[in-house]
Formats: sequence, C-alpha cells, structure tokens
Amino acid sequence: MIAKVANIKSEVEAYVFDENQKAETFRLLYLSKKGIITELFEEFKKAPVEEKRTLGGVLNGLKQLAEAKYQEQKEKESENSEGDLVAHDITLPVYQTNEGALHPLRIVEDRLLEIFYSLGFDLSEGPEIEDDYHNFGALNFAEDHPARDMQDTFFITEHVLRTHTSSVQVREMEKGKLPLRLVMPGRVYRNEAVSSRSNCFFHQIEGLYIDKGVSFADLKQTLYYFVQQFFGEGTKVRFRSSYFPFTEPSAEMDIWAGVDTEENRRLTKGTGWLEVLGCGMVHPNVLKSCDIDPSIYTGFAFGMGIDRITMLKYGITDIRDLFVNDVRMLKQFAGI
Repeated sequence: MIAKVANIKSEVEAYVFDENQKAETFRLLYLSKKGIITELFEEFKKAPVEEKRTLGGVLNGLKQLAEAKYQEQKEKESENSEGDLVAHDITLPVYQTNEGALHPLRIVEDRLLEIFYSLGFDLSEGPEIEDDYHNFGALNFAEDHPARDMQDTFFITEHVLRTHTSSVQVREMEKGKLPLRLVMPGRVYRNEAVSSRSNCFFHQIEGLYIDKGVSFADLKQTLYYFVQQFFGEGTKVRFRSSYFPFTEPSAEMDIWAGVDTEENRRLTKGTGWLEVLGCGMVHPNVLKSCDIDPSIYTGFAFGMGIDRITMLKYGITDIRDLFVNDVRMLKQFAGI
C-alpha cells in the first residue's frame, strides 16, 4: 500500500491546473468524500497493525500536500475572479435596448380595480370551467334559455367554459358571509364567429354589492363615479331598460361619444351613444337560490367587457389586435 500512496503522491505533485482542471475539480478527485485520498484512509483501517505506524505518517503527508496544493490554486482563482470584476465594473448602469410594457388589457384591468377598490370593493376570482348550476341554474336561466345552446356555450361533458364571471357571484353568495361588496375580473368564453368586433374568449369584470337597504340609486351613483374616474370628468351617461335573467330591474349604461367625427358616427351608428355595461338589481330568485332572504337583503350587480372598454379607451378598432402579440402595437403602451 505504501507503493500505492507513493504513486498517488507523484500524481498530486505533477497535477497541472488549466481552464478545465480547476481547484474544484482537483478537490473532487482527491479530497472529497469519494475522493482517492479518502478511499486510501478507508483502506488504512484494514491494514495490518505493524504497517499502520509507518503508513499513517505517509498518508497524512499526502493529504497535507493535496490540501496545500488545492488551497493555493483556490486563492489564485479567487484573485483572478476579483481582477475580472475590476475589469468589468458591475456597478455601471445597464442600458436596455427594448423596454417592456404592460399589455393594454392589464393596464385597463388594473385601473378598473383601482377605481372600485376606492369604493370599498374587494377582489374575488373563480374557476373558468364551471358546472351548469353555477353558470346558469343559480342565475335564474330557464332550462330552454338560448345561452345554454351549443351555439353560444362551449360544453365540456357535464361542464361548461364559463360564459360570464357571474358564476363567481353565486359562489360568493353561497358562503353566506354578508354583506358583500366584490369585483370579479376574469376570462370568459362564448361560441361566436371571430371578427373585428367579437372573439371566442374575452375578459370581463363584474361587481356585486349585497346588504340591507341597497337600492337602484346606489347602483347608479357607483357607476356614475366609475365613468367620471375612467373616461373623465363631465362624461355624459344614460341608462336604458334591458333584460337579464339574473337582475330585475335591468339596465344597460351608455356613454356619450358624440357625432363630431366619422369614426364616432360609425361606432355609435349615428346616435352618439356607446354601450359600456349591463347592470341591475339582483333578482330575488338568485338570492333565494343562494339561501339569502330577499325580504331582508337586496343588492345590485354590473358587468362589462374589459376588452371593449380597452378598445374605447385607446381607440382600438379590431379586437383581434389585442391577442396577436404584435410588438409594434404593444410597445405603444410602454410607460402608461
């Protein structure tokens, strides 16, 4: 074994460090738990007693030689590394050639949430794959309602891709933790032909407020505030009667875009008014389906398409531009 140790000592002395054979490589080969010198010490335990005194001194000498050589090389590499840092000043500023930007849909969603947070609304989210009850049944949709038809809804066996975020309203009302004041953004799906004005999926945000004594006047004032904050002070608003299965009375809200330009006349079909959202008082049947007593609690709900609001805000005429990831369009929103 002494001859074996002598051979390994010669290897250690002759070991040459280069770009591939660095200090760590040397350590792993000779000094690690599975290294050559460690294995020699394991063999030493089994050597005859009469050899151990001589062999022990030789082994310790080999280990000290290897450790000294490893430490010397490690210090050299450390000095070289520090020299590299001096040559390449890491404190210098980094100049990015391509500035990133939030997607316009994210910019608008963040702004909408900011507005409704200021009114005391909290955030709530839910699953995009829903059962029929939460997407339709609990929201007062009749069994033969057209929205249940295959032409309007994507079905997945017994489930559907949610057609609105109203399903989140149901899930929150079922918890029975009243009062509720929530906004619910998310992606929804409709089986529609893709065109410049429609898509098979879009983004929606809905609001829900349930408490004792909530009235339609509360709904109108909430939406007046939203319009002034988002579209600007002095924006004209009107409410039109409408119908939704889950609200009664129901309304749609328009903002005045004017007829001063050809574009405005085209968008508003000559009326000057643009539809922004749907709203209404939560239907008593919806409250009952969630075990809420409509004789004690009332509430309002509203919903709008974030995609549509974004298009109105930034003058985007084709909804498909929001989803093609054209950097030329997206970089216009840097810094907004």
